[in-house]
Amino acid sequence: MNDMPFAAVLHAGGGEGDALLLELARTLKRQGWRVRGLVSVRGKDPGGRLPMQIADLRDGRIFDISQALGPGSHACSLDPGGLAQASTVLREALSERPDLVLTNRFGVQEASGRGFAQEMLALMSEGIPLLTLVSPQYQADWQRFTGHPDCLLPLRESALLAWAYSLPGQTPTRLPTATDGRIREG
Repeated sequence: MNDMPFAAVLHAGGGEGDALLLELARTLKRQGWRVRGLVSVRGKDPGGRLPMQIADLRDGRIFDISQALGPGSHACSLDPGGLAQASTVLREALSERPDLVLTNRFGVQEASGRGFAQEMLALMSEGIPLLTLVSPQYQADWQRFTGHPDCLLPLRESALLAWAYSLPGQTPTRLPTATDGRIREG
């Protein structure tokens, strides 16, 4: 059994972590889990033409979380209004008490107490399992945020599934293997 119902997947960017969270959600939902939260569906566009978007795992609602700052801008393009709208998904999950909540990432906003930080803390304090992504840049911030240095998972679906199955009340009938076709090892 897992004593820490929260963890972050250490990722290097480039979208592989986002795809892994989405695949995990799909796999667990097929097994009857109630999975809620937000996953990235479009990351940062280097050209700045397309907004970053996250999706609600329950109903597919899309939230634009970036703003166009114009050519040549080097400021953070995250849109606080878009993040605030998307945070309602996490607050709804708090009252629904699902089997697992995913958040697209713990990043600069959360490290400074903004973004989804309050919702993540509320979920953790209620014992609702939470999984997110964190880059090496914010790894130490995540560990301070949680108070636990050992709540990091490698970027492998088998590790995420093993963690999920170790949560209180979760006992799979069979653990998937790499030969199942759904599991990607990286």
